[in-house]
Parts: sequence; structure tokens; C-alpha cells
Amino acid sequence: MEDIDWKNMWFWYLKTKSNIRCEYINWAWQKPTITTDENVNIHMASTCLNYWQECFEWLKAFMWKDSKVRVFRWEDNLERMNKSAQMMCAPSIPKDLFFEMIKEVILDNIDY
Repeated sequence: MEDIDWKNMWFWYLKTKSNIRCEYINWAWQKPTITTDENVNIHMASTCLNYWQECFEWLKAFMWKDSKVRVFRWEDNLERMNKSAQMMCAPSIPKDLFFEMIKEVILDNIDY
């Protein structure tokens, strides 16, 4: 960790090959899907537009010199997301589903 140039580390949007999405339909989490679409299409009556009901978390993963990918505090991201969901009476994301989605999207974007 001593070799990390923390002052010049970037934390802005970086286009990658893909992203992963998982919908909650009929009281169940659906199978996650990988997509290259950077846009999120939402209905004009979406509650996040009308009532500001939305949960969103960014997650960073980095390839280290030892060629291992490390994800920055993914369990904390999940905890924050689930706390937000709980406050809105929305379904929480199971830890195993969240972790599998992280692995899947990292493998699909390993060249980034």
C-alpha cells in the first residue's frame, strides 16, 4: 500500500466493457444480467423522480501489481445499500447475490 499514489487517485466515472443489473420482480430477485448499456431507462412516473426514492452505490475494484483484483469495502457498500432500502421499505440485497454480481462483472471487465 506504500506504493499507491493516493493524491492522484481518480474517483470519477470510467467507461468499462459492461455493467451488471439485477431486477426485483414479483417479490424475488431475478437473474443478474451483464449489459454494455450505460443508460438506465426509467419510467416517467418512477418513484425516484417523483418522491426521490432511490438507492445507488458506486463500487471500485482495482487490479494490483500481483495481478489480483481487490474490491474496496464491498461489504460496507452492501450494508449502506441495504440500510437505505430498509428505510424505504424496499427489499434488501442478499450478500451472496451481491458478491456473485461483483465477481461476474469484474470477470467480464478484467481488461479494465
